[in-house]
Amino acid sequence: MSGSTYLTSNFTGTGTSTGDKATYSVWIKRTDPAGDTRSTVISADGGDGNNYMKIRFADDDKFHIYGLHSGSVNFGIYTDKQFRDTNAWFHLVFHIDTTHATESERVKIWINGESISFSGTMPSQNHPILILKMDDMEIGRNARDDNEHFDGYMSHFHCCHGYLYAPTTFGSTDATTGEWKINTNPSVSYGTKGWFIFKDNASVTDQSGNGNSFTAAGGGLTKYEDNPSNVFATCNSLVNNNTALDYGNGNNTITTSGQWLGTTASLGMFKGKYYWEFKCTGNFMTGVSQLETNAVQTDYLNTANTGYSSRSATGYEIINGGNKSNNSSSSSYGPSYSNGDIGMVAFDATNGTLWFGKNGTWSNSATQTEIENGTTGNAAYTGLTNSDGYTPSMSIENSTLYFNFGNGYFGTTAVSSAGTNASNIGIFEYNVPAGFTALCTKGLNSF
Repeated sequence: MSGSTYLTSNFTGTGTSTGDKATYSVWIKRTDPAGDTRSTVISADGGDGNNYMKIRFADDDKFHIYGLHSGSVNFGIYTDKQFRDTNAWFHLVFHIDTTHATESERVKIWINGESISFSGTMPSQNHPILILKMDDMEIGRNARDDNEHFDGYMSHFHCCHGYLYAPTTFGSTDATTGEWKINTNPSVSYGTKGWFIFKDNASVTDQSGNGNSFTAAGGGLTKYEDNPSNVFATCNSLVNNNTALDYGNGNNTITTSGQWLGTTASLGMFKGKYYWEFKCTGNFMTGVSQLETNAVQTDYLNTANTGYSSRSATGYEIINGGNKSNNSSSSSYGPSYSNGDIGMVAFDATNGTLWFGKNGTWSNSATQTEIENGTTGNAAYTGLTNSDGYTPSMSIENSTLYFNFGNGYFGTTAVSSAGTNASNIGIFEYNVPAGFTALCTKGLNSF
């Protein structure tokens, strides 16, 4: 979800005022905590100003459950931890059981299977769970008014009404990597008001069997390839001290209306071969930058966002005019880029070779075959070696730049006809050179 998109419920609440219990499980990837003062996951409004509930990330990025019942605060819980990572998915599970006689048992929260401590006002016994009771229930927006939108990705959102399930029902620790991984087909019951949406796609049709479906409002939903089992690179919204650089479309788009501003991607490349695309609308520079202390991220991007990475000796980019650029020096390489052109980038991180192209044709007379064979004579740059690796970099002036790291979209526009991709990882407009793959966790692990 991004911008003004949110979901509304099509099914009615119970209308009762007594307590209840439920388990909620959802996988989340946040995109721009710095850009959102508050970010609502799910909420409900009784319409009278006295009965209200929201579950959200607060302006300090702590997970927060807040609610009013009959005009009095009956939920006011904040986690001790903050959640600011925009580069990975995490699994959120929370129990609410206001029927329990023991106060400490009425709310429990887990992140990636780990119990999370919190403090604040616990609900009184038998107070209602309004996100179960109210007809006006919303996902991704504060139901009380049009604000606090959720900006990010969601996947596999379960509500199990009347049941308390452990986080191990929905996920488990990978025996090899030690990472928390998703269980895509948990064995659960959903009760009468439960539901299951976003199962492997952007569908808001209830998969629980209850028929408790939602409706998208305020905009459309996009199914990205980015998912809890395979995290794709995006532009890194944490590299953004100058708030004039705006991130959108799941951090796959950057926009500025002023001076040159830049950022980097969320994943690095130490070895392997990677391919990605971009669509331009004005002045830009994009390519790769070294990952190391006091290099491009610190000097030109993270400190003030007032430059472009190829101003540094550690940035290697293509300019919209067609020149390649490094260390504030540019030279002719390929044709210029006009608004709407789709750029292509191929980077062999193992051998340190970088190619650029446009609209399906590689620049400087390079061919797909020679790129696949590792022939470097027509590459933009060769011999790029750095023990700390590289990351995609991007800078713009008074324009917008759309990236497709494999999600299959430029902004909200899907690729028109997907090219071939032997790795079967990611969806791109043009043919991916054999041996190259999308910059994502599965792609990184394939080398």
